[in-house]
Order: sequence, then C-alpha cells, then structure tokens
Amino acid sequence: MFLARLPMTMNGVLMTLYIVTGLGRGYGAAGLVGAGVTLGMALGAPLLGRCFDRYGLRPIVAVCGIGTTVFWIAAPHLPYAALAAVAIPAGMLSVPAGSLARQVLATLVPAEERRAAYSLDTISIEATFMIGPAIGIAAITTLSPTFTLTALGVLFGGTAFLIWLVDPPIRETAEPGVSTTRPPLRSWLTGRLVATLLIAAGALFVLVGTELATLAALRANGDIGVTGLVIAVMCVASIIGGIVHGAVKKSLPQGVLMLLLALLVVPVGLADQPWWLLMLVLIPTNLVCAPTLAATTETVSRIAPPQVRGEAMGLQDASTRLGLALGSPVVGFAIDHSTPAWGFAAAGLGGLVIAAAGLLYRRAPEPAAEPAPALAESQ
Repeated sequence: MFLARLPMTMNGVLMTLYIVTGLGRGYGAAGLVGAGVTLGMALGAPLLGRCFDRYGLRPIVAVCGIGTTVFWIAAPHLPYAALAAVAIPAGMLSVPAGSLARQVLATLVPAEERRAAYSLDTISIEATFMIGPAIGIAAITTLSPTFTLTALGVLFGGTAFLIWLVDPPIRETAEPGVSTTRPPLRSWLTGRLVATLLIAAGALFVLVGTELATLAALRANGDIGVTGLVIAVMCVASIIGGIVHGAVKKSLPQGVLMLLLALLVVPVGLADQPWWLLMLVLIPTNLVCAPTLAATTETVSRIAPPQVRGEAMGLQDASTRLGLALGSPVVGFAIDHSTPAWGFAAAGLGGLVIAAAGLLYRRAPEPAAEPAPALAESQ
C-alpha cells in the first residue's frame, strides 16, 4: 500500500505542471482538472467500497487499475477540453489505496492493537508525501512530460497488479452460524459515524489550509527557497506524533485531537517571520496531525459492521477529499483578501466549524466494542 500511494501523491502536481507548461494553460485551468479528479475520487470511494464488500478485492482492483493506467498513458495525448471532460470519471476509477489499506488492517489486526496499526499507516502516508511529489517534480522537469505521465500510468498499473496478486483479506472469515447479510444503511450510518466523518473533513480542511498558508507566508517573505525544509519538518513532527499515539495504551479521543489540531494553528500567523520561527510554531499542530487521522480511522473501523466496512471506509475517504476540496479555495480566498497570517486563522476556524457540525450529530453513545455481524443485523 505504501507503493500504491506513491503515484497518488505525484498525480496532482504532475497534472498541474503538464497543463501549465505543456499545454500553456493557467493555474486556474489546471486547478479545474485537479478539482474534477478530486471530486471523482470523493464520489467513487463509497461506491467502490460497496463493490469491495459485495464482489471482493480482485475484480474491483483489476477494473480500477486498468482504467487509471489507460487515463494516465492517454493524458499527454489529449487536448485540454478532453482532460477536463474525463477528469471526474478518471477520479472515480482510481484505486482507493487509502481506504483499502485501512480495510485490510481492520481485518488483519485485533481491535485492541488497531491504534498502533493505524498510526503506522498514517506514518506511511506522511512518508509517501515526503517522497512522491519530489520524485514527480524531478522527473517532469528533467524528462519529457509525455514520458513522465506515461511512466506514472505504468506505475499505477504495476501497483494495482501487485495488490491483485497479493490479494490481502478485506473481511474476517464468517463464523459458523453468523449471517453475512448486509445490514441496512440506517442501522450503521448513525449520528456517531456522521460526526466522525465530519470531523475527518474538518481535519483535512485544517491540513490543506495550513499548507497553503505556509506556502503563501514563505513566498510573501521571500523565503520560498526553504519551503521543502519547512514541509519536511512538518511531516517529521506528524510522524513523531503518530509514533507516540500508536505506542501509548490510551490516547486522546478523536474530538479532542481535532480541537487541538485546529486551535494550535489559529495563532501561527502571528509568528510568520523569520522562516525558522514559522517552522517552529508549526510543530505543535503537526504533532497532532497523524494522531487525529489515525483516531478517525480507528473510530470508523469500530463503529462500522464488517459486512459494510468497505463502504464505511469509502465514506471516510470521500469526507477527507471534500475537506481538501473545501480548504484550498476558502483559505485561498482569505489569503487573497488579507494576508497569509489570516490564512492560518481561516484554516483553524474553518476546521472548527466543520467539526462542530459533526459534534451536533454526536448524540448516540459510542459502542463499547465493534459490533458483531449478528448484532448489527438485528439493530
């Protein structure tokens, strides 16, 4: 899954650079295609998750792998209008490596050990974001765009084939006498789960807004050359937080972690220069980044019955992508009409608003343990 996520961390920046430099379009045009792919992923994640629950892993990964490979190999040969037209379908056919990895871990790891497993998975995501975009930028700036996008398509296809070949389990083997019938939606899409999904969206709103505000602050202060170092320190802080979260026997709940994530970023703009001070004040909020994401996944896996876990993980994927899609324009608007310092405040406050909407739905008590299939069916 680490390998499967690598091309996913490259595709956004590669598509942007290709449209801007290869096709001579503006960043707005590139953002439109990127938004289409993101929207497609958000729409497709729960649908693909439901297909995983019904048909199993191999047929869905095969279809998605072929579709994604064809898109990226064809992309450098398509005009802009065609790219914009197929962006949403291409996003819907992306292999959902994130939700699939979480589903596999929920199957392979006992419930009492999942905090550590999901923390390790989140650390793996941070590592891919430290490696993938840098490799992609280096490739497209030294090689031809056609070769780079074609190679990306081959990489997508190769990792999909590896997943198909390994065929990891995505659902526990049913016990004798326990029904595997799919429970009705209203029995598991409870207020607690809706709250969890909204908190996940709020967390990604904060994260993408913080990154955008950081880039804007460094650019405004003439320190764009240290951007890579600042982002690397942010990733390392998140990894350290993930290690601690996974190692302790009892961690902070998801709601508290989300509040810390948002509140700690609000005042960052007060210390946006010099660059090294900005880097230091960004460490506290990034320390709770990986724990917040891991706690979200742990909560979803605990609430959702095994028969619909793929769809539940897909809904989590969709909510995080919607948070990403909302965060960039909202924080960007705040920066354009004020200063980068207000971008940090907009990121934190916007995330709090989304999370607060989730907390309004948190009325049903949280289950003490993951519901058994028979119990979920009877609810």
